[in-house]
Amino acid sequence: MKQRCFLLLFFVFSLSASAQQRPNIIVFLVDDMGWQDCSLPFWKERTPLNKRYHTPNMERLAAEGMQFTNAYAAPVCTPSRTAMLTGMNPAHLRITNWTSPAKNNNTDAPDDQFAPADWNINGLSPVPGIERTAYATPFPGLLKEAGYYTIHVGKAHWGSVGTPGASPYNMGFMVNIAGHAAGHPQSYWASENYGNFPRQQPKAQAVPDLEQYFGTDTFLTEALTLEALKALETPIERKQPFYLNMAHYAVHTPIMADPRFIKKYLDAGIDSTEAAYATLVEGMDKSLGDIMDYLKHKGVDGNTVIIFMSDNGGLSLAGARGGKAHTQNLPLRAGKGSVYEGGIREPMIVKYPGVVKPGTIAEQYVIIEDFFPTILELAGIKNYKLIQQLDGRSFVPLLKNPALKDATRDLVWHYPNKWQNAGGPGINYFSAVRKGDWKLVYSLRTGKAELYNLKEDIGETNDLAAQQPATTRELQSLLGRRLKDWNAPMPVDKKTNRPVAVP
Repeated sequence: MKQRCFLLLFFVFSLSASAQQRPNIIVFLVDDMGWQDCSLPFWKERTPLNKRYHTPNMERLAAEGMQFTNAYAAPVCTPSRTAMLTGMNPAHLRITNWTSPAKNNNTDAPDDQFAPADWNINGLSPVPGIERTAYATPFPGLLKEAGYYTIHVGKAHWGSVGTPGASPYNMGFMVNIAGHAAGHPQSYWASENYGNFPRQQPKAQAVPDLEQYFGTDTFLTEALTLEALKALETPIERKQPFYLNMAHYAVHTPIMADPRFIKKYLDAGIDSTEAAYATLVEGMDKSLGDIMDYLKHKGVDGNTVIIFMSDNGGLSLAGARGGKAHTQNLPLRAGKGSVYEGGIREPMIVKYPGVVKPGTIAEQYVIIEDFFPTILELAGIKNYKLIQQLDGRSFVPLLKNPALKDATRDLVWHYPNKWQNAGGPGINYFSAVRKGDWKLVYSLRTGKAELYNLKEDIGETNDLAAQQPATTRELQSLLGRRLKDWNAPMPVDKKTNRPVAVP
């Protein structure tokens, strides 16, 4: 009997020890943060924009981990966020634009030439049979099944109200704080109850779950951080591995000043809009530092992976930001909504103690659908069954050896939608493909293809399509094959009432 009890205790202890050995995983996801919106350079030189921002904790994370200088997402938020959860390219998932909080509401702006593409306007669903949604298995549910304590904090924006994808609980999260169908906050200020106005019909963008902070001076970014740390208490006390999806609403519009940081930016002569934007960036960075400090205080930082990422490039539209339009991401071209680098290249950092060598840099290009297989590999989850076909690739080998290179891989961006009437370079009805140092940008309106060598021309200013016809044809054909194989949505030509042909 004693021997049996001993064996049982040994078995339970072994399971507990095994669970503790699995790393905790945090994805720290920022909204609309551009590649240059930090004091940490992700290029060969420090730029004037890097000198404007104050992000010491991003610098600290990079010093303890690995910078990815060629990391990509989609041009706008919902396609990136659902690609991350499913491991599928947005064109393959057929979620190519941001989803409306209202069900069955196509967010494409009206256009004279095109009628809207037939995309999944209601977003992602973990269950079948929901109209105009993509049906796929999100990875948080797989983590939960494997014993992880799963937490979502902040912006979700995976599906419209009234669909399963609107709720993080349906995606496999055990805790949800402030995640719902909306894509931005009504207000960052607790003095405005984050948009929950008394005696008024609730706004779709009003941030839920934070009533205890109403009427205080707690900025939204700080409130979300405090709640995230409270949520982490449970798995840490249980010695249970956890996954935290720390998805800040910052730095998305409305651009509202965080009063903790505004004075120094105004004193530096920065215009009021850009000064307020810089405070959103700094508040986000403080959150990162607070989480890192908490992990260290609790003694779990040595077994916690942190992945820092943004969901699309920085906003650069005229009137939405201070300064001249489409200069806020220089040297990258354009910004949010564009398939040029300013709309899709993101700041990415990974810390993995004992695996990632501190202070290293990976130049190999990666994309946000790679997070799905990477996170499951980090968690030691194998032989999982999926509904969907994965497009992403694990970047765990890069974490172990940042010198690895693969110039044969191709990345695809497809935006068959109209995001803004204002438009701009590479915004509205564009697709693109990158292979090695070459990138092709294709206009769905005109059929014109542009070719750039990103190694020599990161600003995409020198179109080489005429000088390199063979490479142009190769990449255009490759882009067309990918879109055809994925049955990607295409805008409808109003003259013919037929979808535009793939490249």
